Amino acid sequence: MSWDATILTLYPEMFPGPLGLSLAGRALAEGIWSLETVQIRDFAADRHRSVDDTPAGGGAGMVMRADVLAASIDHVLAKRPGAPLLAMTPRGRLLDQDLVRALAGGPGVSILCGRFEGMDERLFEARPVVPVSVGDYVLSGGEPGALALLDACVRLLPGVMGAASSGEEESFESGLLEYPHYTRPVEWEGRRIPEVLRSGDHARIAAWRAERARADTRSRRPDLVERHRDARRPPPSGAQRGQESDET
Repeated sequence: MSWDATILTLYPEMFPGPLGLSLAGRALAEGIWSLETVQIRDFAADRHRSVDDTPAGGGAGMVMRADVLAASIDHVLAKRPGAPLLAMTPRGRLLDQDLVRALAGGPGVSILCGRFEGMDERLFEARPVVPVSVGDYVLSGGEPGALALLDACVRLLPGVMGAASSGEEESFESGLLEYPHYTRPVEWEGRRIPEVLRSGDHARIAAWRAERARADTRSRRPDLVERHRDARRPPPSGAQRGQESDET
């Protein structure tokens, strides 16, 4: 059974975009997950297929209409009532790894992509829509955020990443930034790989990586330190250790 994603958008041609390549694209071709787009404009009632109007109270820009959005949402909910429905908007809760993990563990997700100045607030009162933001900045629309959210979810699906450890020891999985990585050549422009990583002592390497993760998080993202939990979570996918985690 695949993990199913539905995107409600004014620009369906933006999908799958980069999700059609690399691990996500391979998983899409293999049926591990599926992607459907719904053109919001198809649910407009007038001959101009209008989806927006001027903001009540005045101001710049246009606002997406609640009636048109609700019609498109009702269409999706009738087809996939069990999938959570999100709306990409800077007014939403911040997307984090906990939410990504929860979504990846479910049947899939439906995502409404906002445009213009935003969406009529009455939509969130009348329909079970969860507002989600990908960061404290403004994009031209919700589609790039939806792509980011889907990429984060798809990589955690069983069978997408080859090695379970590829998902276990990454930034945010334990509440910390990931430790730094190195590879050959041993020396590059006068900089050498830390000796401990070439020692073959797995206990020392693990301790060094743990300390660097804590130190880098303290210096770069002190906000994460307060939320750090020491308990290790189970692997985020059903992949097996020892397999390749990237394209071959």
